[in-house]
Amino acid sequence: MPKLASSKKRLRQAEKARLRNKSTRSSLRTSLKKMLETNSKEEAEALINRTQSIIDKTAQKGVIHRNAAARYKSRVRRHVAALES
Repeated sequence: MPKLASSKKRLRQAEKARLRNKSTRSSLRTSLKKMLETNSKEEAEALINRTQSIIDKTAQKGVIHRNAAARYKSRVRRHVAALES
């Protein structure tokens, strides 16, 4: 346990941030999983905007790196393009 007051505060702040980031990362992973498991083009096109929005928000909050966000969006777009009607 930290002894200094500033260290204690930093520990509290880090814990709050960890829980916030955990929630955001979980929704990102769930969205990606749903998107990549779908096999119908119509369903995928319905989900793509929501998924890309979640990816962008996660990167904007700093939970994932912006290059990782670009990679995820590219993967999602390639998946939709590969699906047949």
